[in-house]
Amino acid sequence: MGILLRFLLRRIRWCRQKFKLTSSESNNYLSQEDNYVGLKQSVPYQASIACCLIILGTHILKISLFQLKKGPSDCKYPYSLLGESLQVVSWTILSLAVFSFKNIKSAKLPWIIRAWWIFSFVQYVTTMVFDLRSILSDNKNIGWKKCTDLLTLVTSAYLFVMSVSGNTGITFLGRSLTEPILGPTTGQQTETKRPCLYGKASLLELVTFSWMNPVFAIGYKRPLEENDMPDVDVKDSAEFQSEIFKKIITNVACVHGLTASSVYRSMFLLIRRKAIINAGFAVLNATATFVGPSLINDFVKFLGGGRQYGLKRGYLLAAIFLIAKVTETIAQRQWIFGARQLGMQLRAALISHVYQKGLSLSCSSRQKYTSGEIINYMSVDIQRMSDVIWYANYIWMLPIQLSLAIYVLHQNLGVAAWAGLAATLAIMSCNIPLTRIQKMLQGKIMDAKDNRMKATTEVLRNIKILKLQAWDMKYLTKIETLRSVEYNWLWKSARLSAVTQFIFWASPGFVSSIMFGTCILMGIPLTAGTVLSALATFQMLQDPIFQLPDLLSVLAQGKVSADRVAKYLCEEELKPDEVTEVQRCDTDYDVEIDHGTFSWVLESASPTLSGIELKVKRGMKIAICGMVGSGKSSLLSCILGEMQKLAGTVRVSGRKAYVPQTAWILSGNIRDNILFGNPYSKDKYERIIHACALTKDIELFANGDMTEIGERGINMSGGQKQRIQIARSVYEEADMYLFDDPFSAVDAHTGSHLFKDCLMGLLQDKTIIYVTHQVEFLPAADLILVMQDGKIVQKGNFDELLQQNIGFNAIVGAHSKALESVINAESSSRMLSPGNKKSTESDNQFEIENEMDKKLHRITKQESAHDVAEDINQKGRLTQDEEREKGSIGRAVYCAYLRAVHGGALVPITIGAQSFFQIFQVASNYWMAWASPATSTTTSRVGLGLLFFVYIALSAGCALCVLTRALLVSFVGLLTSEKLFKNMIHCIMHAPMSFFDSTPTGRILNRVSTDQSVLDLEIAIKLGWCVFSSIKLLGTIGVMSQVAWPVFAIFIPVTVACFLYQRYYIPTARELARLSQIQSAPILHHFAESLSGASSVRAYGQKDRFRKANLSLVDNHSRPWFHNISSMEWLSFRLNMLSNIVFAFSLTLLLSLPEGFINPSIAGLAVTYALNLNSQMASIIWNVCNTENKMISVERILQYSRIPSEAPLVVDCCRPTNSWPEIGAISIRCLEVRYAEHLPSVLRSISCVIPGRKKVGIVGRTGSGKSTLIQALFRVVEAREGTIEIDSIDISNIGLHDLRGRLSIIPQDPTMFEGTVRGNLDPLNEYTDQRVWEILDKCQLGDIVRQSPKKLYSTVVENGENWSVGQRQLFCLGRVLLKKSNVLILDEATASIDSATDAVIQETIHKEFRDCTVLTIAHRIHTVIDNDLILVLSDGRIIEYDTPLRLLENKHSEFSRLIKEYSRRSKSFQ
Repeated sequence: MGILLRFLLRRIRWCRQKFKLTSSESNNYLSQEDNYVGLKQSVPYQASIACCLIILGTHILKISLFQLKKGPSDCKYPYSLLGESLQVVSWTILSLAVFSFKNIKSAKLPWIIRAWWIFSFVQYVTTMVFDLRSILSDNKNIGWKKCTDLLTLVTSAYLFVMSVSGNTGITFLGRSLTEPILGPTTGQQTETKRPCLYGKASLLELVTFSWMNPVFAIGYKRPLEENDMPDVDVKDSAEFQSEIFKKIITNVACVHGLTASSVYRSMFLLIRRKAIINAGFAVLNATATFVGPSLINDFVKFLGGGRQYGLKRGYLLAAIFLIAKVTETIAQRQWIFGARQLGMQLRAALISHVYQKGLSLSCSSRQKYTSGEIINYMSVDIQRMSDVIWYANYIWMLPIQLSLAIYVLHQNLGVAAWAGLAATLAIMSCNIPLTRIQKMLQGKIMDAKDNRMKATTEVLRNIKILKLQAWDMKYLTKIETLRSVEYNWLWKSARLSAVTQFIFWASPGFVSSIMFGTCILMGIPLTAGTVLSALATFQMLQDPIFQLPDLLSVLAQGKVSADRVAKYLCEEELKPDEVTEVQRCDTDYDVEIDHGTFSWVLESASPTLSGIELKVKRGMKIAICGMVGSGKSSLLSCILGEMQKLAGTVRVSGRKAYVPQTAWILSGNIRDNILFGNPYSKDKYERIIHACALTKDIELFANGDMTEIGERGINMSGGQKQRIQIARSVYEEADMYLFDDPFSAVDAHTGSHLFKDCLMGLLQDKTIIYVTHQVEFLPAADLILVMQDGKIVQKGNFDELLQQNIGFNAIVGAHSKALESVINAESSSRMLSPGNKKSTESDNQFEIENEMDKKLHRITKQESAHDVAEDINQKGRLTQDEEREKGSIGRAVYCAYLRAVHGGALVPITIGAQSFFQIFQVASNYWMAWASPATSTTTSRVGLGLLFFVYIALSAGCALCVLTRALLVSFVGLLTSEKLFKNMIHCIMHAPMSFFDSTPTGRILNRVSTDQSVLDLEIAIKLGWCVFSSIKLLGTIGVMSQVAWPVFAIFIPVTVACFLYQRYYIPTARELARLSQIQSAPILHHFAESLSGASSVRAYGQKDRFRKANLSLVDNHSRPWFHNISSMEWLSFRLNMLSNIVFAFSLTLLLSLPEGFINPSIAGLAVTYALNLNSQMASIIWNVCNTENKMISVERILQYSRIPSEAPLVVDCCRPTNSWPEIGAISIRCLEVRYAEHLPSVLRSISCVIPGRKKVGIVGRTGSGKSTLIQALFRVVEAREGTIEIDSIDISNIGLHDLRGRLSIIPQDPTMFEGTVRGNLDPLNEYTDQRVWEILDKCQLGDIVRQSPKKLYSTVVENGENWSVGQRQLFCLGRVLLKKSNVLILDEATASIDSATDAVIQETIHKEFRDCTVLTIAHRIHTVIDNDLILVLSDGRIIEYDTPLRLLENKHSEFSRLIKEYSRRSKSFQ
């Protein structure tokens, strides 16, 4: 014994030391000695010591009494003595350990002691149940052993409560031991600090969920708002869980490597402690559930003649029933709440790591996943994984419930119980193949959903170009095709689920038939008591068996989702050693690349960049030029560490700022986009605004620089977006600036201003590396790099490269030709002008003119690529808060859902099937109770054969009804889901552009992803359960009313109380659910934005700030979600307790009735049904409330099914001929355009005639209305007044597809879709491969595509990111060349192309479209100098419209000024 004691003490000491170390790491609690001034032993701590000593004393007393009463001759004596001795030893050790808490300053209970106390409590409960069983069955008096058992149960119950709380009861004076290191979430620092009600709750409030009362008090008075939500506890916060998971996964990866199994192991280690506590509650709940069935036989015996022992025994039975039900209620509510809370913690940890992984993925890894797939991981997969936590408790509850059921059945039916066990196991074994098939189907469903979400995300991102090209219906068909694939897999899964439900709903009848048949064959007597006890046991066993198909389905879904998330988390990240950071004091170079070889894809046969040698001294200005696809942007990426380094070294010194070629703008206001997390300095800010030519724009914005920018900068022109991100980079005050051709999106004047005042002004002392296609910016560079085929082929300053007379000359020569055309045109105008002698003006005079122009030029409304449908002038906001219904879910929502398929004709059939199922089930149980003899000596009313045959027939009727109901629910639910999806997606695709301008993509994706999943998988089942639970309750009431109708005296007021509780609960829960769903969209939106600008986030070193913003958004979602599930438990606890009151009253009533007044068998049947009364009443309210919460998804989808549509796509009575437009003459009369009725006009009184087959250049300053005119031509924005006619046909009278399909456009922002090269050029598959190759050659892409092994079917990844921006623009050119309409619009079509390629493209356009009408918006003035007509816009009006020659004759014309700016900027190259 001494050796055993020393061993146990060593194990306790080892576990305690290990706990101290791991607790301080995982929970981030301060444990240093200097943090404590003193400690206080509270009453709970002293009470726990007393309880340990009391239990120790009872076991010592038992040993003493064993010696006195039994003696050594008793055969059980050695085992009893050994057991009690071990108990004495263990409780002695526990008492010493509890005494030592004050010495080791432990405020938290070690997990081993908590587990010991929990399992001791379960052991004592079990012992007490057996003691009560023996008292009732053997009619013995309560002896000393029973008294000591009762004492140990009471004291262990207190220790159980202490173990649940986890605190020792010791409090420390001075600095608190429980002060967390982690502060409030960074993203919430600006918000009002909210109290955490859950963290401050007392033990009684935690058990009863009364800590939710303040939330209900507010929610009942008025709709809850976001600021009404209390905070989650520190341990539930996203930051806390993220840090814990990060440490765990790092430690696991160090030992086992980063694999999928490592991710699983890390998740297990994250949740294991709380999961063990939940498991304890679940086991307690399962144990308490079977107390009632085990005592029903005794209850029937008592009513049938056992009253000679007195009513006390009956009331003792009733008390045991009630205690078991109360224990069951408390345990059930705690384990369900704990599982939900644990799921929330796991979800927060995984979302944060999926987000962080997205910011760290390497390029090759990033290309494996689209934004839609990763969004699916966040919105669907992680949610499914958190659902597994809730269902996981059934894994160990099921064997315990099965064991208890077999024990109870064996007590009543003897060996027939083993036949029941065999039947149960046979049914369960059916799950093996079913689960495998279900898992396979879930994988197919998720793959199909990924493909659909991928296509939907791509369509929403590029919706403008789809509408302009009239491809929107083609891509709608693509989405519907992908949805049909998903629907087919969903239907297969639903049918399998229906079969599974049929098997398990029919299983109780099957198992009971097997057992009763076995009893009949073996001659085991069937009495009313044993039959009812068996039926009650089957009903209790029914719940875990019913949960089994759901458990297997959830496990299958969770496994598929976990595999996907784990695979994603194991993807390769950018290697930190790709670039070596060097201290600035250790080098004079900001960039050094030695023998660098880089590639975007490791498996590529040829590297993207090779032989790179570059040294950039501090303060140098480096220019990079070259043809399209030569590797200019890749060179910047390798400096940033974005590319995979195959060879060489890269050393970088100092902080970096990066301006990508495609502007990356965050949703928010202009100032936040410029500050980018840096503190605001007014002088510095205004200086940068002026240098970036944003002063005038900001003055004209509705709210100045606080005006909100829409998603991806949709309410900003391309030039405005570029200038904002240039201002962002300058405000960063970095040491080195990387500019990727930012001047291509701005006009000549603005580009000169930016280069002079910004790059050569504010940044004159900084290191700048800039890519440009504009030769006029090259002479200012200290070093020019000429790129070709991924290599630096020339280096030197401008003069040196000119003298080398190699490739650089081609670039400069193309520019010189363009400049020559401008100068020639200008000279010709001077020759023709009467005042040509005075045409030469000094630079000073030009500057004076320019300044005058700035003063006179006023723009009242900035031009937008898109604009708003909201009152920006009043609110300064484009994207408004998401639409949120308030109040109850309207009846119209339920009606719309129920009547969506066949007008709701199948709904009553489904209800009828469930009603017949309940009738057959009640009839079968009633038949067994009525026909079975009251005792083994009583004669049966019917023969055993008839008894069994009728029961089998009724059970078969139950099974048939279940199968019908399950198939109908699955069929109707999926058909309804499909119809609502089609309605929604059609409305979205037919919505006007103003809807997409003011609606973040995340909101739409949330509906087509999360809400649609709810419709696919949950709504039909939830609605069905509302009806099924009500029918089941009516059956229970019907049975109880047969024998205990006075129970309605208490049942009616309790029902009223339940109804009042529901009325009090629903307003709060409904708004909590709505807030929770609304707060989920910003997480997805922020993630999508972060993914698109991940390179910028990394370049600015802002990963941590964005991570904290993500954590803040997760907490914003967790707050309403956590309080929503807490509100459900608040209601369920109260309803269960009210049901327990009804049950107790029913038992007391039955016991108080005179003997012989009622049939004991029917009374026992009533008690059998009453055992489930609390769960049935709670189930109704739970299902009604839960369904209303889920119906919010239907409500949200119906919202997007009522979006106002744009004009008809086709007007049958006004269809133009197939050859329209033949000439392309455009007549505009008194055109006035505004984006909304309450906004000022953007175009004012525009009137002009564009002759057919002419080339017209449209020029003007930023914000003059150029792009708005093009939008009006395509009817993206409808004209308020006036008309536009093309070939004498008013475009407002014809369908949008007839209009847009006959016009061609190359937009400023090049767009490519995921797929193939051929699919991007010819998505409608209208042309032959030969014609496609011809077009590729004409747009300078043929040779590049031929180099790829797949040729025309070469891969194009999401957004065309594996092609340069210039190449994407050439693909857009290829589309219009292939389509070859008679009206072509070029909106900065060659802005991202070098001058040489631009010259070839311009020549191609002139040749291919010489007989077409071409409208060109250009910042490169030479591209329109040879046009037939020039249209100059200013302030939404036409100020000049004539031939270039005539406009240049007037030296004061706006066009002349633009020409002068361009030629003056380029003079240095002559």
